[in-house]
Amino acid sequence: MPDHATSSHPAVQAQLDRLWSLSPGADILGLDRITVLLDRLGNPHHHLPPVLHVAGTNGKGSTCAFLRATLEAAGLTCHVYTSPHLVRFNERIRIAGRLIEDDALAALLAEVLDHATDLTASFFEVTTAAAFLAFSRTSADACIIEVGLGGRLDATNVIAHPLVTGIAQLGIDHQSFLGDTIEEIAGEKAGIAKPGVPLVTMHYPPRVTARVAAVAARAEASVSALDSGWHLSVGATLVYTDENGTVETPLPTMAGPHQPENLGLAIAMLRHQSGLNIPPEAYRTAATTTRWPARMQRLHPGPLTALLPPGSQLWLDGGHNPAAAAAIAATLEAIAHPALGRSEVHLILGMLANKDPAGLLAPFATLATTLHAVPTPGHDHHTPAALAQIAHDLGIAAHTAPDVASALADITEIADQAEPPIVLILGSLYLAGGVLAENGEAPN
Repeated sequence: MPDHATSSHPAVQAQLDRLWSLSPGADILGLDRITVLLDRLGNPHHHLPPVLHVAGTNGKGSTCAFLRATLEAAGLTCHVYTSPHLVRFNERIRIAGRLIEDDALAALLAEVLDHATDLTASFFEVTTAAAFLAFSRTSADACIIEVGLGGRLDATNVIAHPLVTGIAQLGIDHQSFLGDTIEEIAGEKAGIAKPGVPLVTMHYPPRVTARVAAVAARAEASVSALDSGWHLSVGATLVYTDENGTVETPLPTMAGPHQPENLGLAIAMLRHQSGLNIPPEAYRTAATTTRWPARMQRLHPGPLTALLPPGSQLWLDGGHNPAAAAAIAATLEAIAHPALGRSEVHLILGMLANKDPAGLLAPFATLATTLHAVPTPGHDHHTPAALAQIAHDLGIAAHTAPDVASALADITEIADQAEPPIVLILGSLYLAGGVLAENGEAPN
């Protein structure tokens, strides 16, 4: 599924238009084009600050956010490359703590595209080259690089000597690129392993663990996994333990029972490398200061929240696969079932056409009061009618709406007036980006 981007800055938009005219307009994996492109640009990826490279199906963005917050709490500067963006293309490239400025972005894209005219390089490959070029020209203590798709053949995997690598939660997604089984997907993700570089992972089922270990062994990389190489205890606080000692932090402020493990992975990655000095208090600060937009984000007062009754809660998550749905549903269950009663839960769902609506909705079947299906503008998506039928088949009272604002207005009409509703918008990061823009909460 191709990325999409527009910009209000004319010079950036001119380069994005140019990129679309050159790009094949689809996801393509492989390292040949990005290698040639970077060589033409002087191989900027050979001149980066120490790299922390993160893969995974779900949680890799949150892990990158915890890594950034920890490094900055330690007084270090870091570049960050993540995808996709939610509102502004600039969100993908953070230089020494700040989103790239429009003028710098336009110039970088122009420089990269000048060297890519005959390569049919993809949108992501051009963006990756621009990020590496930017990072190579500005000093920082570290680079946090998020894998775009998979790992082995992802454009970011040209990084030959990272400081440490990590793999977050694994699940079924992008089967047309990565394989139909969780073991095949794990093998592709583990392709970021490098000789002599620690690979830090979550706990996986035995067959998945074996596949990751086999790939890492071929790469001559050591593996340290949750529950074997490092351990977490989650209660009133988070207690991380490895062979070198213990770190205790508050529970993450970010909502969700899965976030302690993402914080744990970030701690483990930093404690399994030797190039950066991280004091224990930096981990504690990261637990309470890390934010990652559209991951169980409660929206602030704005044009969209104003459409709901006073006291309502409007939440947003870009989760779009079954593994993400299980974590989101568990979070929503805790929010909606306080000790003194239960609140109505209303879902608003929009999904890209290559995603699995039934798998996403199954964890919500006994939790959701209603579902409103909406389109995902500008993208190939499941029709609202098709999504509503799937929800209906799962026993969820289903409706369709032309957009999120209309769905919120309809929920206000049908919700139990005695108890302010809880509403969750989910199914697509592209839909989430539109919601953030409409509610005036663009990431910064």
